[in-house]
Formats: sequence, structure tokens, C-alpha cells
Amino acid sequence: MRVAVVAGPDAGHAIPAIALSLRLVGAGHDAVVFTGKRWLGADVPGVTVAELKGLAPRFEDDDGDAGAKIHARAAHIANEMIDDLGALSPDLVVSDVLTAGGGMAAERLGIPWIELSPHPLYLPSRGLPPIGSGLDVGTGVRGRLRDAALRTMTARSLRQGERERVAARVGIGLPARDPGPRARLIATLPALEVARPDWPGHAHVVGPLLWEPTEEILEIPPGDGPLVMVAPSTATTGVAGMVETVCEALDGTGMRVAATMLDPLGQSLPNWAVAGRGRQDVLLRQADVVVCGGGHGMLAKTLSAGVPAVIVPGGGDQWELANRAARQGSAVVVRPLAAASIRSAVDRVLSSPDFAVAARAAAASAGRVQDPVEVCEAVPD
Repeated sequence: MRVAVVAGPDAGHAIPAIALSLRLVGAGHDAVVFTGKRWLGADVPGVTVAELKGLAPRFEDDDGDAGAKIHARAAHIANEMIDDLGALSPDLVVSDVLTAGGGMAAERLGIPWIELSPHPLYLPSRGLPPIGSGLDVGTGVRGRLRDAALRTMTARSLRQGERERVAARVGIGLPARDPGPRARLIATLPALEVARPDWPGHAHVVGPLLWEPTEEILEIPPGDGPLVMVAPSTATTGVAGMVETVCEALDGTGMRVAATMLDPLGQSLPNWAVAGRGRQDVLLRQADVVVCGGGHGMLAKTLSAGVPAVIVPGGGDQWELANRAARQGSAVVVRPLAAASIRSAVDRVLSSPDFAVAARAAAASAGRVQDPVEVCEAVPD
């Protein structure tokens, strides 16, 4: 089977797409990843990485309108990539949830496609508060009324998004009615999902799709003090200054800091702290706690290793994920970023074994996931 996997250039979306492609190749299939130029030189054995055309913002794009940003740009990407996709003639297309143009192009070519969500399922539900609020499901009469009121407040935006999607589809020759994907791969830990009464039958929790973009090993500072791993957010909406603030917070405590990042920090650190590119999975085997922004990729990797977290959420879905991890018991949320708050949160996590116990329970929940390759194999039949 030949599979085209389509994802934007952000690490939180490109990395799961590459990880899925490696799983497909390992099962004997051919995989081509269409993504941003920054990944074209990546060492991905057996996987072809090709440029996804149409990613560059256009003058008429309104990035302040999330619906227009997703749908109008998706239609443009579908037009730009359709020749490349047609020439490849795949049996299946896997399209990232934020790169909907892959699904539109597949639909125009009559190719079955499925959606990859590199995070929990974020479809609205009649049984949950709006995704992004960070709220737990309301209980009792007041809780249910609160959730209903919040859903009513967001319904207008959802309807506007549906209208924008219809306009985008019709504009490239697709029917107004969107049939949607054949299946959805929900690439998260079950511990980060929440129960809902309307879980779609074609949505499959397949566990985090993780891949290390470097083979470098970051050498940790010497000593026997607790190791605090810092992973600043790769998203543009992430909180800035995390490494510097953590170093300020932990100065004089005897703790050690190791910060991993795709791009260099560009400043000096104390001798008990290091920063640079390095395999995060290797560092997690030694870390006692992780300080991160709460992006799904890093949070899922941290919990998969059974390591508790201190989360400093930025924008996007980081607030939602941070609160889910906190309710599960494996994390403490800090907002806003401040040295005193970081120091208190790290001390709290390290002083109580309950956080590590909850993190290991989150890791163990991976035993309840489905195989994403098997889901992909079943769709073209």
C-alpha cells in the first residue's frame, strides 16, 4: 500500500506525521510525507519527504480568523498539491487535522483519506465544556448548566467555521456537504482523553506518535542533584524565556538543568545547566521532572516515560492539555511564568511521590491503544 501523509511544518504536527510514516514503512508499506521545507533534509530511513506546496501565507489570508486560516488556506493547499498527489497515486491519504488541504485534495482525486490528530480528540461534544477552556466536565445541576451555557456561547463560532469550510469546498469544486474522513487517528495517551457520550465510532486512540529529529546526545551537568529537564515550546504561541527563568528559579538549590531545543539558545548558562539539541527520549530516562509548555508532543513524550511535569502553558491547546494532566495527577500548572512559581512547583513535584506514580499510570494507559497501521490498512478495503 502506498500512503501519502500530509502535515504542516510545525514540529508538533510534522513529527507525528513522520513517526506514522516510519510505522507504515516498518509494516512493509510505502510512505511519502508532504510537509514544510525545514524537514526535507531529515534522516527518515525508507520514507520519502516531499515539499508540501501552498504553505506560504498569501496576502489575502486572515490569520486572525482561525476558521478562515484553516479552511481557506486548506483549499489553496489542495489546489497547489493536487498534481503532486495525483502523480503519486497513493492508495490512502493521511491528512493532519490542521492541514485539511490534504483531505480536500484526496477527495477531489477520489482517494480514501483519514485524519491524523496529534493530540486528544478536539471535536465539540454535547457532554463536555468547550475544548480549550481547560475545565473538567461539570457535575450536578449547576455544572451541567455551566457547560451548556459555555457550549451555547461557542456555538456561533462553530457555525461560522462550518460556513467558511463550505465556502472553501465549493470554491475548489467539492460538494458543500463534507463527508469527512473515513477514520480518525487520535494520537494521544488514553490518560489525556476524556470520556464523552458521543465518541465517534470511526475515531481510534492510537497512542502518541513520537520521533526524535536528532541523534545527538546532550551531556548533562555533573553531580547527583535532581535533574530538571526543560523543553521550551516549539509553537509560536509558546511562552518565551522558559530556560532563563528555570535557571533563575533553581539557582543555589543543587539541582541540575538540561534544556533541549531544536534551535540554539544563544546565551551562556551556569555550569550546572546545559542547553542544546539532544535526544529527548534519552534525557527523559534520567530526568526527575520536566518543565515544558504543555504542547502535546512533549507532554505525551514526558508522560510516556513516566516522568511528572511542571507545565507553563501558552496559547493554542496548551491550557487544555495542562489542565488535563493536572487533573490526572501527573503535573502542576504554572501561569504566568515566574521564577518563584517555578521553584515552588518543582519542589512540590519532587517532594511528593504521587506525581511520579500518576505519570507512570499515564504511561501504562498506552496498553489500551489501537495500532495506527492496522487502522490505515483497513480503510482502503
